[in-house]
Amino acid sequence: MRAPVSLLPLALDNVVFAVGARRIIDGVSLTLERGPRTIILGPNGAGKSVLLRLCHGLLRPSAGNIRWNAPELPGGPRRQAMVFQRPVLLRRSARRNVTYALKLARIAGEEREERATEALCKVGLDALGDRYARTLSGGEQQRLALARVWALRPEILFLDEPTASLDPGATHEVENVIAAMHAAGTKIVMVTHNLGQAHRLGDEILFLHQGRLVERASAERFFQHPGSAEAAEFLEGELPW
Repeated sequence: MRAPVSLLPLALDNVVFAVGARRIIDGVSLTLERGPRTIILGPNGAGKSVLLRLCHGLLRPSAGNIRWNAPELPGGPRRQAMVFQRPVLLRRSARRNVTYALKLARIAGEEREERATEALCKVGLDALGDRYARTLSGGEQQRLALARVWALRPEILFLDEPTASLDPGATHEVENVIAAMHAAGTKIVMVTHNLGQAHRLGDEILFLHQGRLVERASAERFFQHPGSAEAAEFLEGELPW
């Protein structure tokens, strides 16, 4: 059987998202390709999380178009996923959180168990599979959310500040999982307020300011030679977070 056509690239054409008279996203055009890890930066209120939700399909644009290279296959597992700052976990074991997501994706029973075991091992939770998910630590819960996604083998993963409430040790563990997912072929698109994290995980930076895409550059160029006054001020700490 032929492999499905890739979802990517994802193209945004003059996308606007407005609430009343306020444009939270104001005429953003960009294309997200396979490969580089894309980090979205910007001050508070720039529209970072809203842009992520628009890409994922949780919000519909007020104007403009958002187009995937190919649509999701009807009745098949979704090939894009999103993980939030606070993971939403079911009232069941860590393993059953993963297998339930696979059941919804219509993965057969034996394969569900195999994929769940593999995913829990990849995120370092293989010994905690029978633990009640909501009794896990914050970092463990976030790694479980990533395991649940990884088991689905998405082409693209949207991450909205996935380590914002975690301590440095838990942040490091989550970053390792994200890096491993990228190495396995998943396109990473992430919002973060942590510049160190953007350095560690980013290949390219999208910089938003007041709902507009002000700058797009490689991570190295952005941090060393920002191309806009707004980005330079942000990096110097003059714009509010």
